[in-house]
Amino acid sequence: MLNIFPFLLVIANMQVVQPVFVITPDIEIEFTPRTPNQMTSFYEARGFPEAMLNVLKQQCYITVGITNLSNQKIWLDLSQWTFSASGKKLPREHRDHWKKRWQDMDMPLNKQSTFRWTLIPENLDYLPGEHEGGNLILPFSDKAITLHASFATGEHKQGERITITTDKLFCAEDAP
Repeated sequence: MLNIFPFLLVIANMQVVQPVFVITPDIEIEFTPRTPNQMTSFYEARGFPEAMLNVLKQQCYITVGITNLSNQKIWLDLSQWTFSASGKKLPREHRDHWKKRWQDMDMPLNKQSTFRWTLIPENLDYLPGEHEGGNLILPFSDKAITLHASFATGEHKQGERITITTDKLFCAEDAP
């Protein structure tokens, strides 16, 4: 059984955002929507070119933090996560898509690298008690987002799978 606890977070532009928590006996996941202004300000402060910022302003950002509450290894594999809005698939671009996009735009390598380290890894093992995360980037949607995610467990992914579902995710918008 999943528990979802709403908490309030006030972000820089004073928009109230409610992080979504999904907690099972084995795993805790926090999803915090970020506004385009928040994210582009972060990247702008690191000297990202205007062309990159213009692309990034159009995206939906959700910062994800995952904590392994179990006594066994848990495996993140984002290919096992599906997103939808209003019953339609919401595609999440793999980090390789973003690498190619930045290369095609001739973006500086140091900016590509900075962008890459802000993303949640595509695959990662979580040891007991370990916490790690990063940003998910989705196409912008003004509808509620549903996530179905599955995690392998055990040293060699041989354990029982953990499956979570939430329909409480959303894209944060900049204040008018």
